[in-house]
Amino acid sequence: MEIAFLLVLLAVAVLAGSSLSERIGFPAPLALIALGVLGSYLPFVPEVHLHHEVVLLGLLPPLLYAAALQTSLVDFNANRRPILLLSVGLVVFTTIGVGAVVHALIPGLGWPAALAIGAVVAPPDAVAATAIARRIGLPRRLVTILEGESLLNDATALVALRTAIAASAGAFSVTHVGLDFLKAAGGGVLVGLLAFVIVAKVRKLLTDPVLDTAVSLVTPFAAYVAAERFHASGVIAVVVAGLLLGHKAPILQSAQSRMAERTNWKTIAFVLENAVFLLIGLQAAWIIQDAGNSTLGWARIVAVCGASLAAVIVLRLLWVFPARYLLVRPGNDPVTGERAPWTYTFLLGWAGMRGVVTLAAAFVIPTDTPHREVLLLIAFTVVAGTLFLQGLSLPWLARTLAVPSPDPTEDALARATLLQQATKAAHERLDDLEYDDRHGVVDLVRQQMDRRNFAAWERLATAEDHESPSDLYSRIRLELIAAERERVLEIRSAGTVPSDVVRQVLGMLDVEESVLVTATAERSRVVTASSARQAGADCSHLRSFPARETTGTFCEECVAEGRAWVSLRECLACGHTGCCDSSAGQHATAHFHATGHPVMESAEPGEDWRWCYLDHTTA
Repeated sequence: MEIAFLLVLLAVAVLAGSSLSERIGFPAPLALIALGVLGSYLPFVPEVHLHHEVVLLGLLPPLLYAAALQTSLVDFNANRRPILLLSVGLVVFTTIGVGAVVHALIPGLGWPAALAIGAVVAPPDAVAATAIARRIGLPRRLVTILEGESLLNDATALVALRTAIAASAGAFSVTHVGLDFLKAAGGGVLVGLLAFVIVAKVRKLLTDPVLDTAVSLVTPFAAYVAAERFHASGVIAVVVAGLLLGHKAPILQSAQSRMAERTNWKTIAFVLENAVFLLIGLQAAWIIQDAGNSTLGWARIVAVCGASLAAVIVLRLLWVFPARYLLVRPGNDPVTGERAPWTYTFLLGWAGMRGVVTLAAAFVIPTDTPHREVLLLIAFTVVAGTLFLQGLSLPWLARTLAVPSPDPTEDALARATLLQQATKAAHERLDDLEYDDRHGVVDLVRQQMDRRNFAAWERLATAEDHESPSDLYSRIRLELIAAERERVLEIRSAGTVPSDVVRQVLGMLDVEESVLVTATAERSRVVTASSARQAGADCSHLRSFPARETTGTFCEECVAEGRAWVSLRECLACGHTGCCDSSAGQHATAHFHATGHPVMESAEPGEDWRWCYLDHTTA
């Protein structure tokens, strides 16, 4: 009962701390660590010793799997060189550098133990870095590199730690280290591939979302245990399985299964991520107390902890710039068409926050290691120091260096373009189908696809005081859904309809409401912005008609017909101004069909994008 009560109390503290942090705009990871440190000194809070097996087997597989599912395999592959340089090269570089510092400052500490603590503090955390990076809105490519690095660097660090511990026992050779690393990496990849193949075959036989989700919950633990059973890297096995299953999910799973999996793993990741930070803080009191019993004295302990923290930060910065300019040689960004500036590299070097894996790995160091209590304090100092020093300063640095965050307007344009291209494929498929449509079903299908696309394009409207047709529809429909739900609940209370039927109807209303609420929230994030970035695919027509200042202020056809328009579009071939497809007249599209002029530009204030009618592309 005491353990159960402690777990419930831990969950409540995580939820309360996260909610309060969100309200006040403070990073939840840092707030929870501070709460844990405070709690570790309270007399009524039991002393919590975080065992390394709890973290490496119980927490790490689901956290890595949840992150891997959401990581784009395409983006991961596009950035594989910087990811590998950071997850392998930087970990080895940091291990040696921190090991040299610790060996020099702690008398009597051998090289194996010094390198062991170097390996412990070398890998940035998968949770800490991306949680803060996404919160402050770093460029997506930086977030992808940080995610990829943190997914793989634990494997390198754990192999380095295992090697250092073996060396302390006198079993060390360069050949053995190389073979051990190849076995861990290669075996992890093979087990991950095998787990992917098995789960993929099983999912083809499943139609129940509940069973599919259950398989998903088992997968990371099965992959991790199977790999470790054969002395391969469980970390790499989980990451490979998660990347491939996430990439193939639209093919292997039904829509219901994908939605259920996303919701479940988002919840699991939220609870575990925040619980991890609280657990880190709860270690503070006993780690500091044990270090106080060391024979080194507090002056030397503080010096070695501070030097280790500084070494971790400086070594990462020293690595990323040469790696970028000498090894990676980055080309132009595929989105902006420009070479990323040095400020991106600096932020990448600064975003090296450590987390629970560092602390858990420190507990793997044998208990008979000299000054082990100080080594544990070094690990705790690096975790807390990087999280607070780098985590708190990262938003300020991003603003000071003028590093742009993802633009909601560009995302809305890319989304509308992608939907338009998908609809084009759907129309082509519809033309190939054979059917006997005596009830106008095909026209209804086309109207629904058009209405969805119109709503996507309307999200680009930047006038805050203007309610688009889709906004008006959402507002009215949400009010009606509330009335419908209220009536259904009244009927449920009367007991005249079976409860299963009531649940099905309420579920239908919930699905519709969630779609409308999501679209409304996305629309509110689209702000007025002018951008020269290109979204979608380029084409010869867009290159032939560059953007220019539009002059049209009204739709002549709408004025003649006595109609109101939603948004205006200007033909870049002749200057004709017509209304958009969300308007009743759709005169811009009618002008294209009449003249064949392929490119139009938005004539709305604050909007800067063009559309090619022939190739369905935007710029």
